[in-house]
Amino acid sequence: MVERPLTLMAVHAHPDDEATGTGGVLARYAAEGIRTVLVTCTDGGCGDGPGGVKPGEPGHDPAAVAAMRRQELAASCEVLKIDHLELLDYADSGMMGWAANEAPGAFWQTPVAESAARLADLLLRYRPDVVVTYDENGFYGHPDHIQANRITTAALELTGLTPKVYWTTAPRSTIQRFGEVMREFGADWEEPDPAEAAAMAEIGLPDEEITTWVDTTAFGGQKFDALAAHASQGENIFFLKMGKERFTELMGVETFVRVQDSTGAALPEDDLFAGLR
Repeated sequence: MVERPLTLMAVHAHPDDEATGTGGVLARYAAEGIRTVLVTCTDGGCGDGPGGVKPGEPGHDPAAVAAMRRQELAASCEVLKIDHLELLDYADSGMMGWAANEAPGAFWQTPVAESAARLADLLLRYRPDVVVTYDENGFYGHPDHIQANRITTAALELTGLTPKVYWTTAPRSTIQRFGEVMREFGADWEEPDPAEAAAMAEIGLPDEEITTWVDTTAFGGQKFDALAAHASQGENIFFLKMGKERFTELMGVETFVRVQDSTGAALPEDDLFAGLR
């Protein structure tokens, strides 16, 4: 009987999300011999088109954008040494409040039970020991991120599997520095109005509520290169302006909140696989 490898599954909304929040852990655990599986839920068709053309502007072709982003996603997976890429391929729903939210075939419009059943099949196929996705608010309120959380939760209930489950997050101490770092690299950063500032203050978690801090410094270059593979979205990937050294300095630890565990591993922890090996 062949022993099943330890497996990490990351459930993400769009091409490039895998690199932004989990590029470090995907690269680190692949290097440690752990099988890595990426599930990407949407086609990314609401991303920028050639020349930075935005959705709804003349020349923006969602199908062409999706095809381009699929190629970029494959390149990112190669950089991060991801073993298996699974595409649910729902239409990108765009940002909250966009007309794309209501489009037929949009991930946000797809019944949770339908998408969860498809994800449950993948969970049963790979039987991951660790599953990573977003929190209930999709980290910052993006509909596709919220939907990814919902279908992951529902799929786990369908399967009865009990992996360690984590939600990606960020320390509030880091988020508070965001404007300062953007200005450092020449971004046109205006102070948000009070309502926006209040919303930003709710993103992430207080440092003391973060359960898991994973050092991925040694894989900062891979994470940077994985983000760079999504070149068509470069205008939206602010971190690429930093260069690898500064990027690794600022983004060398990935943080999570553990929401399901059967190992009894003590908290806080510095390893998603604590208690499993």
